[in-house]
Amino acid sequence: MASTSSGGTYDIGIDLGTANTLVYARGKGVVLDEPSVVAVNAAGDVVAVGAEAKRTIGRTPSGITAMRPLQEGVIADFDAAERMLRGLLKKALPGRRFSRPRVVICVPSGITGVERRAVIDSGKRAGAREVQLIEEPMAAAIGAGLPVAEPVGCMVVDIGGGTTEVAVVSMGGLVTAHSVRVGGDAMDAAILAYVKKKHALDIGERTAEDIKIAIGSALRTPDEDRTPQPPADGAETDAEREADAETTVPVRVDSCTVRGRDHVNGLPRVQEITAEEVRQALAEPVDAIVRAVRRTLDACPPELSGDVIEHGIALTGGGALLRGLDRLLTQETGVPVVVAEDPLNCVVAGTGRCVEEFAAMNGLLADARNLPRRTVRL
Repeated sequence: MASTSSGGTYDIGIDLGTANTLVYARGKGVVLDEPSVVAVNAAGDVVAVGAEAKRTIGRTPSGITAMRPLQEGVIADFDAAERMLRGLLKKALPGRRFSRPRVVICVPSGITGVERRAVIDSGKRAGAREVQLIEEPMAAAIGAGLPVAEPVGCMVVDIGGGTTEVAVVSMGGLVTAHSVRVGGDAMDAAILAYVKKKHALDIGERTAEDIKIAIGSALRTPDEDRTPQPPADGAETDAEREADAETTVPVRVDSCTVRGRDHVNGLPRVQEITAEEVRQALAEPVDAIVRAVRRTLDACPPELSGDVIEHGIALTGGGALLRGLDRLLTQETGVPVVVAEDPLNCVVAGTGRCVEEFAAMNGLLADARNLPRRTVRL
């Protein structure tokens, strides 16, 4: 099926995320990682896709609209999603004639049949000959290196831009799973709303995301309590200073300065935001993730619960990078939580393995004619 010659076709895996879309081409690996954004003009023509389109958010003139076709993990604008997919595939493999490739697309475990059909139709309209689906927690578990085919319970928590997928996997299927439409976007929205309410300052989505990345956390981190210690006698030698520079852990900044528009008078204003304020803003979405994990553990069969306690919980997705989230989940559940080695790419890595080993992994996929559900929804 896959050919690496010019003009050939590829089996393609797509992690169609709310925030970012990643494309995996068989035999080539990950060939694209760009934001799930498309910019169109008044006539409906695509002006830009991916990173180029994201840079225009909040800065477009009246005749151009930058939009995210996916909201909360599902397609919200069918036409825009098809155009975005087509544009991203052209960027992924430029100058290549597609002979309608076979495509595997990740979907949240909790989406409806109608939403699944929308993903399949968008993929086919974008040029795919055949579209098959894999549920995101399964792809994340495969990408994280968990033994999904073994009769052992493995638990994965995948926190994406629009959804958080929590699942217990065993023998190639989802034993129990829970999907909540809370993720990185909900965290950004919570920060945006908090800054507006607390400081009467209007900020944009990109600024809220920057704040989350810079000082966001689920628990107070040790770095926030660390302060530089002056020399005991105030007379360090050059050699001592060099040695200290090699061993001292950098102090993480516990506040940042943001720029926005004053909500009262409409004028530009600068405001300092602290890490503690960001934690308060993130409390609600983080609590929703914790509840999803607890509910999934509660629905897990006793034998598999023992496996989860022994092997721990794998944390994947961009939300796994939120400082202190793994420690918070461990405190709340009593189960060890480990952040995957490359959390951002676990889903696309799992999808890529399905593409590379299509025949062996076919039992985990669903095509347009048959959409089996392996998920027990809570």
